[in-house]
Amino acid sequence: MRLRELKGIGEKTEQLFAKAGVTDTSQLPFYFPRSYDVFREPVLVGEIDEDGVYTIYISVFSDVEQKTLKKLTVTTVFAVDEQGSRVKLTWFNMPFMKNSLRRGCMYMVRGRVVCKGSLVTMEQPKLYTPAEYEQKLHYIQPIYPLVKGLTNNMVIKAVTQYFAIDKNKDNFEYMPKELLERYELMPLNDAIVHIHFPRGTDEMFRSRKRLAFDEFFAFFMQMDILKGKREYLANECYITEHEEVLRLISELPFKLTAPQKKAYDEIMADMSGSRIMNRLIQGDVGSGKTIVAVLALVNAVLSGYQGAMMAPTEVLAKQHYDTMCRLFDEHHIPVHPVLLVGSMTAADKRTVQEKIKNGEADIIIGTHALIQNKVEYNNLGLVITDEQHRFGVNQRSMLAKKGGHPHVCVMSATPIPRTLAIILYGDLDISVIDAMPAGRLPIKNAVVGEDFRPNAYRFIINEVAKGHQAYVICPMVEESEVSESENVKEYTLELKNKLPGISVEGIHGQMSADMKNEIMERFASGQTQVLVSTTVIEVGINVPNATVMMIENAEKFGLAQLHQLRGRVGRGDAQSYCIFISTSKKKETKERLDIIGKSNDGFYIAEQDLKLRGPGDFFGIRQSGDMIFKLADIYTDADMLKKAKDCADYVITHNMQNNLKKTFTDEEIML
Repeated sequence: MRLRELKGIGEKTEQLFAKAGVTDTSQLPFYFPRSYDVFREPVLVGEIDEDGVYTIYISVFSDVEQKTLKKLTVTTVFAVDEQGSRVKLTWFNMPFMKNSLRRGCMYMVRGRVVCKGSLVTMEQPKLYTPAEYEQKLHYIQPIYPLVKGLTNNMVIKAVTQYFAIDKNKDNFEYMPKELLERYELMPLNDAIVHIHFPRGTDEMFRSRKRLAFDEFFAFFMQMDILKGKREYLANECYITEHEEVLRLISELPFKLTAPQKKAYDEIMADMSGSRIMNRLIQGDVGSGKTIVAVLALVNAVLSGYQGAMMAPTEVLAKQHYDTMCRLFDEHHIPVHPVLLVGSMTAADKRTVQEKIKNGEADIIIGTHALIQNKVEYNNLGLVITDEQHRFGVNQRSMLAKKGGHPHVCVMSATPIPRTLAIILYGDLDISVIDAMPAGRLPIKNAVVGEDFRPNAYRFIINEVAKGHQAYVICPMVEESEVSESENVKEYTLELKNKLPGISVEGIHGQMSADMKNEIMERFASGQTQVLVSTTVIEVGINVPNATVMMIENAEKFGLAQLHQLRGRVGRGDAQSYCIFISTSKKKETKERLDIIGKSNDGFYIAEQDLKLRGPGDFFGIRQSGDMIFKLADIYTDADMLKKAKDCADYVITHNMQNNLKKTFTDEEIML
């Protein structure tokens, strides 16, 4: 059914939903909230220990002041809570609030609280009578991922209408009662309803757990299909080590670390063995996975085969291409790489595709363009995917199918705890590179409060003066009414004022691919000195000249993701620094951030992150870069990950696949 058939949705709103990935009503139940706004009990000002959304019962004790600053109307008033603690209330572009407030009157106010020193300010608060708030108390409002122009209320109304039409019209359940009871799962239909409209936090957690289970289960069933197709395949691409590669290793300006050498030896043993290779190289950011992959690719070419490397972004693909071209030219390696990315002209693509087809291209480097139907390989023997967690099982399989049965090597810089890696990568043999190259200076870390921000700005100015560059990371793109996070758009403008004479640009995930590539390329070339970004740069570019990583609202990120963000610096010869700015005053937050402040070991940090997670983190801290799941998170949902793996094994062992075929063929159930 078309979205336009729902009340209140016209052509324009339908187009906005389409931008968000919802093109008809059947997709609405699977457009899950990204977080929730819970109407909690009112608090006293003295009980507030970190910025956030709160409700306070206050008494106004000052006159209402109103002033206009550059077309912005600011309305302020001072009040006290029941214990006499002061709070400043501020509204922007809401001049009518002046007539709603009276000195000496009591109000229930709810809004975003910002603590700056001893001053507690509540921004854009909404006023309620005690009776009105009593009706709202404990209400859980879903907060959806949005595109520009699409509001949260629009989504709530559309989803509400969908379920109101006929709650029982769709039966999404595929799991037999026996397995629902065995793994203590909420029925799927209930979970889909309650993820949108939970009647309490327990219902919210249980529904989310079921849906996380489904994502993991579908993943493992797909993995089993892929593994079954590849596990017993004989090696048709016999690749051996060549003298030119041994010479290249000896001429490199650095010596391979012991873990790099071990990973390389394991790859070569696989490719010259009796079965095709299916291996994961797991290594920390900057540990040197790429050179190991390049050596394997050269051996493949010299053995008479083509090699392909797929990167998650065009900028990273271009960097790999440029690096290989320079390396092969400098060391006279007889290999001919080509680049194939989506932004190339149709004519350039045709030229490259022809070279791939006739075998003139030896190594093909690119993005998803490598798996398009028009790309025909001459003799593909080795496939490498960089940043494995950015590609789904089907994408890996599609690239592998471009050859007969090529060897497959996937790389990941996500420091997943080994216990989880064994579960997630069950179809792969695992090589771990757990040592950094010799001479690499360890990054110096600082975990600080927001009072340190002016010092951080001065530090960035000094580093830029030395000819270096800096990243500034924000967790949100735009302010939402329930988030206090710094946002990229406003922060970019602010930094341009705070850092005079310095070139500052902002980048975030809502930009077009072309725009993101242009901005990243300007930063990589040094034209831009400070890049303000969301986590879009987590897997992006290699800029050895960048020496400062400043992460705002560090408490909003998981430790493993903070570590990956930090890995964008420290890639050159100069000393690098990472500044983690936290707005939280909670003891638990400080202890958590101290772990990353005192360690640069990604695997240790990932293990600690796993231990620290709890159900309260479901819709708070999230490893947004992990894997390819829409809702599930391998840290907060580690228990469901293990249950889903056990369930998949049970289904396979008892030959129940045909009964559950819907789980890995139905797009909706795969979420």
